[in-house]
Amino acid sequence: MIGRLNHVAIAVRDIAKASAVYRDTLGAQVSGKVAQPDHRVFTVFITLPNTKIELLEPMGADSPIAKFLDKNPDGGIHHVCYEVDDIKAARDKLKRQGARVLGDGEPKIGAHGKPVLFLHPKDFCGTLVELEQA
Repeated sequence: MIGRLNHVAIAVRDIAKASAVYRDTLGAQVSGKVAQPDHRVFTVFITLPNTKIELLEPMGADSPIAKFLDKNPDGGIHHVCYEVDDIKAARDKLKRQGARVLGDGEPKIGAHGKPVLFLHPKDFCGTLVELEQA
């Protein structure tokens, strides 16, 4: 069902500082900072030869990333994102198998302008999983 690994998301307190680490220390290609108000985060994407890293900075205290950083003050891996050919078919199959889809269960538009869903980490080995329409 799942396709390629689209990205690994890392929650950070200071996206400019984190971007500099990837750009200046590791020599990676780093995008500009983009506001994602529907998800209450700022994002930066680091392009790697085989995938991407997404840096997430909270837009405010009510951001899910702010809550994550409260529990993980140094930041860290927030989720992994896999591509699927048909997000609604994948959702329906996963739900039939007992997986929990977060939110209202309907895909939302993600940072790449494509539909996304999040799956409960307790159903996936303790890892928050994002599915993105390929």
